[in-house]
Amino acid sequence: MRSLPSLLLIGFAGLAVAAPVGGQRSDDQIAPKSLELQRQARTLIGTGKLEQAEDLLETSLAVDPRNRGAFVDIARVAEKQHLFGKAIRMTNKALQLEPNDPDAIAVQGEAMVEMGAVARAQANLQKLQTICGAKACPQVAQLSAAISRGPTVASAKVPATPKSN
Repeated sequence: MRSLPSLLLIGFAGLAVAAPVGGQRSDDQIAPKSLELQRQARTLIGTGKLEQAEDLLETSLAVDPRNRGAFVDIARVAEKQHLFGKAIRMTNKALQLEPNDPDAIAVQGEAMVEMGAVARAQANLQKLQTICGAKACPQVAQLSAAISRGPTVASAKVPATPKSN
């Protein structure tokens, strides 16, 4: 009888801790509406309508903030707009949801190359190679090509500083 109040207290504490976990969705259960908006955005990206695509992707994330593919697609749009810092931030958000997402790692590495952070991009390449192992991942080839090519945007290249006399 004496232990009943403490057992009840422990039981209620267990329920309080377990309740929030039960309400969370797993990564593979992204809301269908979010995925549909993302699909529409990819079509717009293909036609060059980047601003409209970004709007749809942001709506997709409002519907389901666990849609890491939408974060990666926003990063791709940001790269096309030469907003490499934004691309890195968006891939960081995707990697918070899934640290081994090969698409996010590759896109992030490409943005790093464009910003001149080749050593960090090479670290991403090594991570990709570890994740992919023996199987051929297209992301490894994609990032390897970006590293070999180097920055392609003129503003990403640091001009030589003129010497002053």
